[in-house]
Amino acid sequence: MSTDDFLARFGAAGQRQPDPVAAAQKAMRNPLPRRFYERAEVLARDGLYHVALDGRTARTPARNPLAVGSRPVADALAAEWQAMQEVIDPARMPLTRLVNAALDGVSEQQQAVRDEIVRYAGSDALCYRAAEPEALIARQSDAWDPVLDAVEQRLQARFILAQGVIFAPQPETTLAAVARRVEAFPAPLALAGAHNVMTLTGSTILMLALAEGLRDADAIWAAAHCDEDYQIGIWGQDEEAAERRAIRRIEYDAAVLLLLAG
Repeated sequence: MSTDDFLARFGAAGQRQPDPVAAAQKAMRNPLPRRFYERAEVLARDGLYHVALDGRTARTPARNPLAVGSRPVADALAAEWQAMQEVIDPARMPLTRLVNAALDGVSEQQQAVRDEIVRYAGSDALCYRAAEPEALIARQSDAWDPVLDAVEQRLQARFILAQGVIFAPQPETTLAAVARRVEAFPAPLALAGAHNVMTLTGSTILMLALAEGLRDADAIWAAAHCDEDYQIGIWGQDEEAAERRAIRRIEYDAAVLLLLAG
């Protein structure tokens, strides 16, 4: 799920924003708005850090102030705005798009976002293993078992593994343990980050490992692409797939910042 998909599901009504590919295609047809400000900076006001354009607080698509409680997130937002050159290109502003979604939508739909994260855990990618070939079985085990073990120990819960695509329901006690941890994510920023890390990696377990400090962002990204990297090793890299993966990595890094610093 891209940031665009996330906003479509949880953002403010009617405030769908373009994903990077769609934005690039649209830009070929319609001109992007020109940069209208000289300076983007962070201003502390009323207990929040505002992204200010020439001293005036920027606004989200739903007209909420672009203001957050995290200085690192605010600094990164201001850097995105300052990096714009002659035009403002949303495709090059993944953090701004995700924070917009958090402020405009997640803040009003917190429980729906938390529930979806827990549902993901019920069919987590790490719990479904290849039946063959042996090389892939071993690769998945090496990449996923240590992470799974660490998360199970932290949650004091066990996940059920299966081979192939046959659904294996997870114990209610396990899902309850996941729900308790997800409930602790601050909303809206960290919660939005958690959801996007989960969807970009295909795994609530990997997201929890990152949130708990059990693995770093690079290790989680590598684990999420275990199967893809195995196929690349056999068939080689596809240029378009590599480009899509690079775009997803940029969105992932934005989501990681929100999860860990939001």
